[in-house]
Amino acid sequence: MTDLPTPDDVRAAAAVLDGHAHRTPVLTSRLTDAEVGARVLVKAENLQRTGSFKFRGAFHTLSRLTPQQRRAGVVAFSSGNHAQAVALAAQLLDVPATIVMPHDAPASKLAATRGYGARVVGYDRFTEDRAALAAGLADRDGLTLVPPFDHPHVIAGQGTAVLELLTDHGPLDALFVCLGGGGLLSGSLLAAQALSPGAAVYGVEPDAGDDVLRSLRAGHPVTIEQPRTLADGAATTRVGDRTFAVIAEHVTDVLTVPDAALVEAMALFASRYKILVEPTGALAFAGMRAAVAADPGRWAGARIGVVVSGGNVDLDRFAALVTG
Repeated sequence: MTDLPTPDDVRAAAAVLDGHAHRTPVLTSRLTDAEVGARVLVKAENLQRTGSFKFRGAFHTLSRLTPQQRRAGVVAFSSGNHAQAVALAAQLLDVPATIVMPHDAPASKLAATRGYGARVVGYDRFTEDRAALAAGLADRDGLTLVPPFDHPHVIAGQGTAVLELLTDHGPLDALFVCLGGGGLLSGSLLAAQALSPGAAVYGVEPDAGDDVLRSLRAGHPVTIEQPRTLADGAATTRVGDRTFAVIAEHVTDVLTVPDAALVEAMALFASRYKILVEPTGALAFAGMRAAVAADPGRWAGARIGVVVSGGNVDLDRFAALVTG
């Protein structure tokens, strides 16, 4: 592909986002460090605007629209976090936004998306094709489609989270990143390539949604059935073409974790770090803990980065999950 983003594109996106996206904190826990036997640095993107890293890619992409495209508006499809991100970015940049969201999206994500002023079009995630619905709206109404991950501006924007982590805290020995469609992981790989080329980078996806792992084994993107997992933000059926190209070239490995490990990680974040993390946002932390448990001596004394992708979970759902 000729339009794959580069590390320089991630740096350029960071300049665009300066003053608009939060420079989210990096959290540590002595208990976690003792458990892992390493220094663990948690990039808390659950504290980003709209509650997830998605704001980075959405704002960067909308900021690149032409005046004519801004007037016509945008359309996006998302289970929640990309929806909120595009809605807020559109509000800030005075761009009309239409969002295609599943009927079973978390209530808080639906409410927030509408609260930012976007028009929501519902669909059934198990019987309807959200990408086709969004493409149809784009063609009919002259809207610009803003994909959730497979777009060079989106990828570059998402990579700024790890660019900040490495700029503020230096090179890492290993980095674990939540993985759905691959926008965050591919952007993170580009940032690591620039500032920590020696780091081993792992993507972590849910057991039920292992499309990227299967794609790497096959050597090309493959499509799976709609996953049923607590990690709704990673319930993708196919990795993007651009994201796969970057991941296949640079990733160390892709790991998968069961939903039970996500719930355990959510509880640990609440008790140790005092933060609220959604199931998808806990993927990287759960994957890191599984990797350490499988080979404890390998990580002794290492510097490990973990990206928490989001914290948009309804409080009643969070309570029900962590209390069993």
